[in-house]
Amino acid sequence: MLNKMSKDELELLSYTKIAELYLKENKKTMNTAELFKEICNLLQLSEVEYQEKIADFFQSLTTSKEFILLNDGKWDLKSNHSVKVDINDIYEEAEEETEEDSEVREDEYEEEENYDTSLEDDYSDDDLSDLTILDDSEMEEE
Repeated sequence: MLNKMSKDELELLSYTKIAELYLKENKKTMNTAELFKEICNLLQLSEVEYQEKIADFFQSLTTSKEFILLNDGKWDLKSNHSVKVDINDIYEEAEEETEEDSEVREDEYEEEENYDTSLEDDYSDDDLSDLTILDDSEMEEE
């Protein structure tokens, strides 16, 4: 499909769109340099343009939701990969969090039980009877 498109048609597409079509057609993974080299060949870009634009191309790949960077440093389409979610792992994590939460609550409760009440006897409401509460307007007058 890409080989059948004219240079003018290809120039209307973004580099990431061309990369997406290229990976779909060829059904293989490629590193950034190889993939961009193929795009440059299709668009007949010079080596200087390749050097000037490869960083922007890499940035586009990393921010695009269409691509995934594999462990071997090669790019592929996300649509070619699925994520395996083990429901049992999710339930086990939730149970562990619940157990930890209850342990924290028990620790908090123990702290409350160990509260030292001996200091309460040293103060009474009478100690506060000579204090005056001021509102904001009274504070500004001073």
